[in-house]
Amino acid sequence: MNTTRRITVILLALLMTLSLAACGGSAAPAAAPAAAPAAQTETAEADPLAYLNGQLRVGMECAYAPSNWQESEPSDTNVPVENVSGAYAEGYDVQIARIIADQLGLELVVVKMEWDGLIEALNQGQIDAIIAGMADTETRKEAINFSEPYHSTIYALMVNAGTVYENATSLADFSGASVLGQKDTALDWTIDQIPGVNHLPAVGSVPDMIARLQQGACDAIVINLENFPGYQAANPNFVAVSFPEGEGLDPGFRGSCVGLRKSDDVLLSLVNDALATVDQAQRDELWDTALNNQPI
Repeated sequence: MNTTRRITVILLALLMTLSLAACGGSAAPAAAPAAAPAAQTETAEADPLAYLNGQLRVGMECAYAPSNWQESEPSDTNVPVENVSGAYAEGYDVQIARIIADQLGLELVVVKMEWDGLIEALNQGQIDAIIAGMADTETRKEAINFSEPYHSTIYALMVNAGTVYENATSLADFSGASVLGQKDTALDWTIDQIPGVNHLPAVGSVPDMIARLQQGACDAIVINLENFPGYQAANPNFVAVSFPEGEGLDPGFRGSCVGLRKSDDVLLSLVNDALATVDQAQRDELWDTALNNQPI
């Protein structure tokens, strides 16, 4: 009996040893994942834009010529619109986006979106950048970062020829006028700088503004002055009313900038580096080309 008990004790001890060894063997690999962060760090250092997966997804309206518009046929300069079958994006913003994507070694992907959804889409990761003629206002800078400006602008009022506002020489001359702007843009909120103005409820797009001016539903609309030649080409009855520096509408921003997430500091720096390669002469040429080729 003593011998049997001794053998039993020995066997139990061996079984416990084997069990502990098995537990130790299965636990050892658990430490391996700790190496992953280091590998990820090395990858990030080698390619800080690896998280973009080789693409620069850019949001824009595709309805704000000459900055951006939509075409139905491919060309050497336009870009397919990812979420609209058979559509292509063209315009000044598109060419700026192409330059940035090329400089960063990324494929440009254009996503068509409503203006008032661009910032939310950016922060939710649906797009990587906004290149849509968006200005760096103080309110927007609370939500996203902005690059250096790639285009500057002057604001003016556009009216129909033959109206009492055609020969206005000051903002005060528009007192009592019904003036229309685009929702969630300085084309709308600068209207309140006109004394005694009838500030109409804003609409969603510039084409809608233009249509309402043509129909006589308003007396004037706020425009970017550099866009006027294209608007007048479509309707010779339009007249632009601008004022001396410091006496007209003040948008309160630097100009059109690339919008980026607050967390994308590296991307912001690289975008600014890319924009720095485009001198003013090239920017003017790109703008004039967009102005001449925009749909009428």
